[in-house]
Amino acid sequence: MKKIFSIVAIALSACAFSQVIFGDAIGTASNKQSVLVDFAAGQNKGIIIPYVRTVPSGAGLAEGTIILDASDQTKAKVKFYNGVISADSPEGWADLSNGHGADINAIMTAQPVLAEDAGAKVIIGSNSSTADGVLVLESDAKAMILPMVQDTNDILNPAPGMMVYINKTGAKRLAVYNGEGWTYWKP
Repeated sequence: MKKIFSIVAIALSACAFSQVIFGDAIGTASNKQSVLVDFAAGQNKGIIIPYVRTVPSGAGLAEGTIILDASDQTKAKVKFYNGVISADSPEGWADLSNGHGADINAIMTAQPVLAEDAGAKVIIGSNSSTADGVLVLESDAKAMILPMVQDTNDILNPAPGMMVYINKTGAKRLAVYNGEGWTYWKP
């Protein structure tokens, strides 16, 4: 009976917070109520964003979308959609690679070229979403905590499209890898 109660309590707790932790049951967030997705500490791994051969556009495109733009596989760039049209971003896509493209031809030959199921997606935080994405986090009050590392040099063989948060005193920042080099974004 005690075992069943524990299982039910854990299940209800997970539903109440709508949270997923990858790598362990603890994660890195001290306040779990504000987190949808979290990652285990000390793993020296990142999250890989989708590689796309055609940059998404249209009505289903949601602000906050992040991709590895492989439309030109010799100049791949990490981009995010913010919906702000400007001279630098005529379609609303901001370049997180700071203009530095990477040649990922060799990597793209290993990627499947299949017709994608347009309705296939994983949604965390809601039962449904109108956003067009592979992994959709739906919340008005919760966020994703990126995998944390002390230094990108600690990541062995980073993959194109990898994102991490460097959590080191004096050097806290977002880091994205386009296939040839890291770009760092400091607040």
